[in-house]
Amino acid sequence: MSDFSLRLVILLLVCLLVSIAVWAGRMLVARRRQQALAAAPLTVPSSQSEDQHQVRILAFSSEDCRQCHTLQQPALDRLLKQHGEHVAVINVDATTQHDLTERYKVLTVPTTVVLDAQGNAHAVNYGFANTQRLQEQVNTILNLAVS
Repeated sequence: MSDFSLRLVILLLVCLLVSIAVWAGRMLVARRRQQALAAAPLTVPSSQSEDQHQVRILAFSSEDCRQCHTLQQPALDRLLKQHGEHVAVINVDATTQHDLTERYKVLTVPTTVVLDAQGNAHAVNYGFANTQRLQEQVNTILNLAVS
């Protein structure tokens, strides 16, 4: 076998292994998301979320998460400007609130979980979720509430 052929075979094997790893990672995330969406409804004390809010967003972060503070929080602030009367954001420290972190299968920070008024999860965003994505998820819940 020539040197070129050997290198080509090694490259193909590496590509195959990387493809398998990516596929397995996606399957893991999809399974965790399904588990999070199937979680029992969350009841939030009225001091944290007023009854008028039809949508609550759990924003998981940590003190040292740069993306949480520079990207996710501004996106949530923009969403609140647009839908503040219908939406409440509940900040959750993923490093200390292990019960919620486990309930919603948080893999990374930032993670946002979009809940309806009854506390049922409708969307789980692992990693940064931009304003447009959050807006679409909130609108879906608000449209369901009107129907």
